Amino acid sequence: MPPELTRSAATSWLRSESAARILPFGLFMVFVAAGSLLPPPLPVPAGEWDSRWVFALRAIVAGAALLLLWPRLVELRAWRLPWSDGLLALGAGIAVLIVWIWLDQGWFAFELSAGFDPRRYGTDALDWPLTFFRLFGLAIVVPLVEELFWRSFLLRWLEKPDFLAVRPAAVGLRALLITSVLFALEHNQWLAGFIAGIVYGWIYMHTGRLWVPVIAHAITNGLLGAYILVARDWRFW
Repeated sequence: MPPELTRSAATSWLRSESAARILPFGLFMVFVAAGSLLPPPLPVPAGEWDSRWVFALRAIVAGAALLLLWPRLVELRAWRLPWSDGLLALGAGIAVLIVWIWLDQGWFAFELSAGFDPRRYGTDALDWPLTFFRLFGLAIVVPLVEELFWRSFLLRWLEKPDFLAVRPAAVGLRALLITSVLFALEHNQWLAGFIAGIVYGWIYMHTGRLWVPVIAHAITNGLLGAYILVARDWRFW
């Protein structure tokens, strides 16, 4: 294919509705892949290169992509929710949190690493800049990035390539199961990830509002972050 046609196709895709929902997730996963090739994200002495910042930068980069693409994300414009949807998001978020902490070992989880240790080298004190960006990514960026990709885009795209024309309530069981399985494979705790995918997908299909699974996901991750810091259980990071 001639270079000019390749550039034209790439430009056309970047302007597409699917790209607006794939790119932030794709950028985030690039940093996840890069992090897997680096030393474990553990505290290092002052003056040494700290690989933990790669894990913090993924929230910054994916968050910046979200801001740039925000005007194109029509499903996030209506942010006011009925009380019933807010309560559903709260209940779903807490339920997934309990499942996540409970299903953390045995056959229902891949091997968990030592995780992201946000403490300063040689002390029990937290490195707050690193901790802030890690929490920001966990509780704000990840719910938006993942729900836009898995639920808003892929769940509906599996029903019809013109995914914006698909009402969430019209999505079938096949698409819900496929996206939930793939969502599970993205996480070390695969069974908890599968259950989370089913829960987040169902509340999206039930309410028709993407903000409901986004808020539920943010509640799960925000409370998980609080648990990690209180319990000093870095495995979940």
